[in-house]
Amino acid sequence: MTVLIISSKVDPASINIKKSLLEQSTWEEIDLFYNNRVYKNKKNNLTLITINDRKITHNNIDKEFYKQVKIKPKHAIFISRHTSKTEKPTLTVHPIGNYNDALFGGKEKELVKSSPKIMTGLLRKLKKYHDKKKLYHDVCFEVTHHGPVISIPSLFIEIGSTKHEWTKLETGDVIAKSILELFEEKNTLIKLNEYPVLIGLGGGHYAPRFTDVALERKVTFGHMIPSYHINAGNIDEKIIDKSIENTPELYGLYIHRKALKKSQVNYFKQIFEDKGIKTYSSKDFEKI
Repeated sequence: MTVLIISSKVDPASINIKKSLLEQSTWEEIDLFYNNRVYKNKKNNLTLITINDRKITHNNIDKEFYKQVKIKPKHAIFISRHTSKTEKPTLTVHPIGNYNDALFGGKEKELVKSSPKIMTGLLRKLKKYHDKKKLYHDVCFEVTHHGPVISIPSLFIEIGSTKHEWTKLETGDVIAKSILELFEEKNTLIKLNEYPVLIGLGGGHYAPRFTDVALERKVTFGHMIPSYHINAGNIDEKIIDKSIENTPELYGLYIHRKALKKSQVNYFKQIFEDKGIKTYSSKDFEKI
C-alpha cells in the first residue's frame, strides 16, 4: 500500500515538514516527478514527492504520479500550511472537498474520499508530540474544505497560521514525527482499522467536539459538516449522499447537538437514518 506524501515548493510549511521527514528517516531516491526527486522510505510504504505549484489547485496528482512513475498510490497525505484571519497557532488535519463553491480549488459541491483511520491516527500523534514538547498550538480537526480533486482517500495535515509558524523547525518536526511513527507502528494501524468510522455534523470550522471525541474514544472520523454550511442551506440530500459515499467503512453519524437547533438535529438525524446510518453519542464508544 503506497501512501503518497505531497509537498510543494511554493509552501514554506510544506518545505519545512519535508525537510524534517527526510532528516528523521531513511529514504532512497527512486525517480523524478515534475523534475523533482521522488523518495521512497526504506522502513514503510511512504513515498514523498514535490510539486512546483499550489497543492489545492493541482488536480489528479495520483493519476499523474502513476503515469510518470508507474506506482499506483492508495492514500495521499498533503503536508501544508494553514492560514486564518485570527492567525491562531494550530496543528490540524482535515478531509478534502467543497460543500458549496470551489473558491479554493477542487470542484463545486464535490467531495474527495476521506481517510478516517489515517487522519484520526495522525490527530492523536500530533496531540502526543504537542504535549510532549509543551507546544502552545491548538491540535484539532478541521472540517471538510478546499481542493484539490484526487481519486484516492486523502487528507491534509497542516501548520497554522503565519509564516513564523510555518517555518519553525519545531512544528515541522512534530508533524514529521507523527507521520513516520504512525506508519512504523503496525499495531496502531491495526487498532485503528477496528475502530468505527463516523461522519461528524455540526459545530465550528475547527471541529472542537469531533476532536475531543476522537482523542477520548475508540472512533475515527471521515467527512465533517459544519454548522455554517448547514445554516447557509448548502447541505442538501445530494451532498449528504456524497459525504456517505466518500467516507469509507462508514459506521454511523455523530451530531454536535449543542451547535445546532433541535429542529436541525431531528431533520438530519432522520435523513441519515432513512439511509441506514444510525446516530450515536460519545458514550456509545469505549474510552481509549
